Amino acid sequence: MSKGIYVVVEQRSGKVQNVGLELIGEATRLKEDLKDDVVAVLLGDGVEGEVDKLFHYGADKVILIQHPYLKEYVTEPYTKALAQVVKEYDPEIMLFGASSIGRDVAPRLASRVRTGLVADCTGLRMAKTEEEFEKEKSMGCEDPTRALLMTRPAFGGNLMATLMCPRTKPQMATVRPGVMKRIAKDESRKGEIIKMDVAFADADMNVEIMEVVKAEKKSIDLTEAKLIVSGGRGIGGPEGFDLVRDVANALGAEVGSSRACVDAGWIEKDRQVGQTGKTVRPDLYLACGISGAIQHVAGMEGSELVISINKNDTAAIFDVSDLGIVGDVKVILPKLAEAIRKAKAEKAAQ
Repeated sequence: MSKGIYVVVEQRSGKVQNVGLELIGEATRLKEDLKDDVVAVLLGDGVEGEVDKLFHYGADKVILIQHPYLKEYVTEPYTKALAQVVKEYDPEIMLFGASSIGRDVAPRLASRVRTGLVADCTGLRMAKTEEEFEKEKSMGCEDPTRALLMTRPAFGGNLMATLMCPRTKPQMATVRPGVMKRIAKDESRKGEIIKMDVAFADADMNVEIMEVVKAEKKSIDLTEAKLIVSGGRGIGGPEGFDLVRDVANALGAEVGSSRACVDAGWIEKDRQVGQTGKTVRPDLYLACGISGAIQHVAGMEGSELVISINKNDTAAIFDVSDLGIVGDVKVILPKLAEAIRKAKAEKAAQ
């Protein structure tokens, strides 16, 4: 019988990535319904120092697979190692981050072990209602109480679809970074380490890594930002982002955007917040000229404090805002940037 909620934890340069800790947190919530262990799967070389961190954030067990072929991500060695995990342990659920690594290895693994995969999920939950149970049974699920319902945007983000994989195991999903929350770190939490060996052959390393060159990051990934100033169609054009950036620079924040601005070519795609962009949870989200379409709100409604500026006093963005300012962003933003800099200068002078 399939058992366990398995999280494939990414590491880069020997360091565990945040998306893995987020997924472990989500797995602990699924555990409340499924009553199974949360098992983290860590692949790499010389990464045993990261194992305790996985226990601290909720893992009950860690499967540790180390080999020189796994030091840097290469599709075939990672797929072979994970296929062996599936074969030996028969997981009920297997979760991946919807990152460049997860989006590459998850479909290959799903094909190899002959199961389904739901990609780019923004929500996970176990089936709970009688209607859901009956639907699962009708689709061939042997035990509908162990069915995972996976939600993701569909049709360009215009609707949300909930999908299931009732006939095959493991039930697999890739999940967007920043969507799930880590649980509180508990350094007293311990667990079981399972060291697993994989018999790699020379043919498994079908890519030769000549050099790893790290790109210089000019800005923080939006999913990790604590402060975000975001612009929408109401800023008027690409020049409107000069005002948005000015406020962001004054605050020490990152710049975000609605989909409309990205589609218009006003700003880069990696700045997009929403169902078809990034899901963010900053301490402050300042929405400038954003109408509040449901697709955008889905990507930022988890923010601790939302402040919105819009000249339309009935804009939907105000419904999810802690503070709303009715006015022209082109007038308000320069004054706001000036006020922030003045306040910081006064504080520094004290």
